[in-house]
Amino acid sequence: MNKSEDKKKLLIVEDDLGLQSQLRWHFDQYEVIVAGNRNDAVAAIRLHEPAIILQDLGLPPDEEGVDEGFRCIREISNLSPNAKIIVMTGNSDYENAVRAVAMGAYDFYQKPVNPETLDLILQRAFHIHELESEHRMLQEQQQSPLDGIIACDPKMLKICRTIEKLAPSDVTCTLTGESGTGKEVLAKALHNFSPRKDKRMVAINCAAVPENLMESELFGYEKGAFTGATKRTLGKVETAHAGTLFLDEIGDMPLLLQAKLLRFLQERVIERVGGREEIPVDVRVVCATNKDLKQMVQDGTFREDLYYRICEMEIEIPPLRERQGDKLLLARHFLKRITEQNAQNIQGFTPDAIEAIEAYDWPGNIREMENRIKRGAVMCDEKLVSSDDLGLISQEGLSLNLREVRYNAERAAILRALNMTEYNISATAKLLGVTRPTLYDLMKKYNVPVAQDQ
Repeated sequence: MNKSEDKKKLLIVEDDLGLQSQLRWHFDQYEVIVAGNRNDAVAAIRLHEPAIILQDLGLPPDEEGVDEGFRCIREISNLSPNAKIIVMTGNSDYENAVRAVAMGAYDFYQKPVNPETLDLILQRAFHIHELESEHRMLQEQQQSPLDGIIACDPKMLKICRTIEKLAPSDVTCTLTGESGTGKEVLAKALHNFSPRKDKRMVAINCAAVPENLMESELFGYEKGAFTGATKRTLGKVETAHAGTLFLDEIGDMPLLLQAKLLRFLQERVIERVGGREEIPVDVRVVCATNKDLKQMVQDGTFREDLYYRICEMEIEIPPLRERQGDKLLLARHFLKRITEQNAQNIQGFTPDAIEAIEAYDWPGNIREMENRIKRGAVMCDEKLVSSDDLGLISQEGLSLNLREVRYNAERAAILRALNMTEYNISATAKLLGVTRPTLYDLMKKYNVPVAQDQ
């Protein structure tokens, strides 16, 4: 079973049963999947996701007399744009073979079948497919440069670049955003890319510790400082010496303790509860909150001087619903990780699941998505996770108006490329594979500003 899983997948679309059998026998070094018509071929693409498709262009027409060969190429190209289609044609069918290549086929081969020549064509196709897959993986790594962060949204990529710039410094950073947007992951990235990465990152959730215990939890206490203090105990701040202190939910810190935290941030010394000795501590402080600190300052529930001290650099993380392209990217990442952990043979999502994932607002953000994908993997009985498995029923289907879909997709691609190149027109045109004049025309068509708003 493991041997067949390691084999490269080849889909043969051929209605001649004799030729089917001959090709299956000849290509025994591959995992061969056979389809006799367009419907079976489309189903095989969804289920097996083969890298190479060897298709007879002369498939019999459907009940309405529509040419199934070209229709099959078009549907396969839409479903699996990275797959390589090699069409087989008759000796006198050169024009249709060229037409098939123009529609998206990778190459063509004229019958009668010469096994050695066909072997070389397939080997080259698999080699090109592998090279393109490696290239896409390298591009994805460039788009998500920080460990643990899966993103392709321009705003998130900009945040990643900001984290990279801030990590080597000791600037006090505050990460803001809704619950579940990944604040702790970004805080860990700040630590892991800093010179302090070999030391500890110590986290404390300010909302989870009772108010009367918060001071001793942060600064530690001396023996006999209070009932039950039987020995000297170091606090979180002192434990993080030479490393990073992560203050999660800083907006929930009691007002009385905010003054002591401010003194520590200014002087970089602490006093344990019940002690008189000033202890110098060298830590990098990173904070996070899902609350509006500016509004809290106005309401008098958060100290203004502390706000400016912890927000030397404030990074606002957008919610998942506002991230272009990140929903499916994250969903596939979580599904792959979960299925590998549980040794499940799940290969992706059904079309209705993809529609539901894109249409849903994800009020719980990334944390909710991870839980939904776990549920989907548990409930799934097939090779593809459905919307029912996820417990998501799209109330408002995705737009299927082709003009609207194309407009939104092309505008988003242009904006993303501009952000990736920091609005360098020449670099953007090269990235999109168009000329500068064409890019200017597209920017005018889609109402994209020539310069980035400041």
